[in-house]
Amino acid sequence: MGMNNKNRLEQGTVIMVTGAAGFIGFHTSMALLEKGCKVIGYDNVNDYYDVSLKEARLAKLEEKQGFIFIKADLADKAALDVVFEKYRPEIVLNLAAQAGVRYSIDHPYAYLQSNLTGFLNILEACRFYGVSHLVYASSSSVYGLNKKTPFSTEDKVDNPVSLYAATKKSNELMAHCYTHLYGFPATGLRFFTVYGPWGRPDMAYFSFTNKILKGEPINIFNNGDMWRDFTYIDDIVEGILNILPNPPVKNENGDRYKVYNIGNNKPEKIMDYFTALENALGVQAVKNYLPMQPGDVYQTYADVDDLIRDFDFKPSTPITVGLQKFVEWYRKFYGL
Repeated sequence: MGMNNKNRLEQGTVIMVTGAAGFIGFHTSMALLEKGCKVIGYDNVNDYYDVSLKEARLAKLEEKQGFIFIKADLADKAALDVVFEKYRPEIVLNLAAQAGVRYSIDHPYAYLQSNLTGFLNILEACRFYGVSHLVYASSSSVYGLNKKTPFSTEDKVDNPVSLYAATKKSNELMAHCYTHLYGFPATGLRFFTVYGPWGRPDMAYFSFTNKILKGEPINIFNNGDMWRDFTYIDDIVEGILNILPNPPVKNENGDRYKVYNIGNNKPEKIMDYFTALENALGVQAVKNYLPMQPGDVYQTYADVDDLIRDFDFKPSTPITVGLQKFVEWYRKFYGL
């Protein structure tokens, strides 16, 4: 059902953002602060990637009025409960998670701690403190070995190919169960390959930029024959801002539970994406062609019909525009 009379975020709304020092958390927190919301940022600032980048993001946030930062771990239930007790967030945006498909193959236990124990602690806190809407990050990786495209939230997602994907699917199941039992609304967001300024150094476009500028060869898997629905960060943020003040209405089971894809709805061949990156950098890359890696999927492609229907919104930034903005930020940030 459409939401033509959508709620807008009101000034002064207290919103807790977990993973606030992360890529999506940083951009979303900035946008919320600009709208006059009060943001309670929560992050353990772990060293999965360069901590100085996380600290630089936090420094930007701390310049803004209305931002409060708590450095703590989601898996630390006592610390989390103190924050809920003190600040009473009305809306919770849970973006904190151990990210990365590849990393999950070598470091499985990091995912249980953050993505399962941590998420359970969030659900319990939302339940006890009467949160009006929980919005949490899922991932396009839940689609795993699905062959049918574009990937629809109506599709079964029972074939994950990485532990990371399995934990994200578990988050959706856990949220469903809590919504059903305790009645608070929850919305899961399956993000599709997010990129842009202040991005994650473990993502291919980021590490490639570094290597291309140094003249080092880059590894291209499956000989470049892979497709990804690349989604520019501003589109992701706009999607989140639409959803936060609009908890789902009851579905046919009486549950206020929803999952959306947020993707560009236009898969790009990996090689075209790298060509756009080379063009933005003005440098040709030296390429190593390699076979497919374990845990990788051949294609991601988001069906965003329900996002359009409910919010009259779909991501639309072309990769040429998004990568140009990323490269401008990268050169400035790293002084290149």
